Amino acid sequence: MALDRWIGLILLGIFLAYGYAAWFTMDASLAPFMQRNPIWPSTFPKILSIMGILCALVIIAGLEKGEAKIGDIDYRRLGDYHLGQALGLLALMVAYALLLRPGGFLFSTTGFLIVGSVILGERRWITMIVVSALATGVVWYLVQEVLGIFLRPLPGFLGG
Repeated sequence: MALDRWIGLILLGIFLAYGYAAWFTMDASLAPFMQRNPIWPSTFPKILSIMGILCALVIIAGLEKGEAKIGDIDYRRLGDYHLGQALGLLALMVAYALLLRPGGFLFSTTGFLIVGSVILGERRWITMIVVSALATGVVWYLVQEVLGIFLRPLPGFLGG
């Protein structure tokens, strides 16, 4: 079996587990007054699980590709791809998840965007810093002030 079909099989297992959690475990703890709502907190995860399962089945069946093209991934030549960048981004995502609460949203997210763009090869430092800070500030403002969801903006030792 080709590498893309193995990945599709792994994704199918992940989305089946996610769908099981969305369909059977999330709704059990709903308050009685929420059980009559047309949209529950599990509605979006249910839709995502269905879409993910369908996409994984398309990959497994091989319906997404016609003929083999020059740009297709060859698992025998994985060393020719940018695996260092991919693994660096995965490590950066884990570090971001671990540093988000103690580092605060603004510092952690700005640092994640800056380091991520450096890993991907960006070298225009001023543009990178301005765009990362601006995007982080806009997202924080929208989540904190517009949606009313508390996000700790600064680390605890700076009064966040």
